Amino acid sequence: MPQTILVIGAEGQLGSAIVEAFAASARVVGLGRRDLDITVDAAVRDRIGRERPDVIVNCAADNDVDGAESEPLRALSVNAFAVRALARAADQAGARLVHYSSDFVFDGTTSRPYVEDDQPNPQGVYAASKLLGEWFALEARRAYVLRVESLFGAPGAGRAGPSSLGRIVESIRDGREVPVFTDRTVSPSYVVDLASATRALLESDAAPGLYHCVNTGATTWYAIALEIARLIGREARLKPITLGEVTLRAPRPLYSALDNSRLRAVGVPMPTWQDALARYLGSSQR
Repeated sequence: MPQTILVIGAEGQLGSAIVEAFAASARVVGLGRRDLDITVDAAVRDRIGRERPDVIVNCAADNDVDGAESEPLRALSVNAFAVRALARAADQAGARLVHYSSDFVFDGTTSRPYVEDDQPNPQGVYAASKLLGEWFALEARRAYVLRVESLFGAPGAGRAGPSSLGRIVESIRDGREVPVFTDRTVSPSYVVDLASATRALLESDAAPGLYHCVNTGATTWYAIALEIARLIGREARLKPITLGEVTLRAPRPLYSALDNSRLRAVGVPMPTWQDALARYLGSSQR
């Protein structure tokens, strides 16, 4: 009998990719905001009790980094306390839990990709809410917490509009000037690869715990824009900027690339960000 996979936040880019990755081999129940309010503990407990899933994959998050500074309770409700409810319900149902966290748990003062054992030091409300979510998720007996960052997804996936990378692609194709950071270093993450890695991890005998799950490599947003322009054969009108030149309500980590060696060690290697970007752009041109 196929396993039941309950996907929370199934309408977003990552959630849509997760649903697609498991659809052929499992009974997938995808829930959006209208289907389940994860900030209501009783609703979470009742729905998971009815579905009796084998695996719960939580793709829901409040990603309004700047808005969280003025509305901290909203961010904490979704990114932390709702995760606690999911972890408790997962244990009651005997289910495994997958939860996605963020590079923002780090302060960005390093000069090499972060590993899982590095000390978190969140610098804003959103970042703190994501770290709390990690801790709550890991209270579940069989929980996988995957730190991801700088997501980009298959064209048309999800309802939240294009990602930061997707907006860069659109601007270059339209011939518009594109402001891009020259000093912010990240590890871009293609949601198709994240979904494949999630499935591979669940199908392996890897121990539950914390894993970094990003496309391999570290790069700046400026370099990403240059690679996009090269791959689509367009001239890019790039406006180089630094993080210090812009006014943002919440701080951003300057260097937030992640090292996914732990994931590779359990048999789940991740493609490079360049390979992922080429596949993403190829799919968007079909």
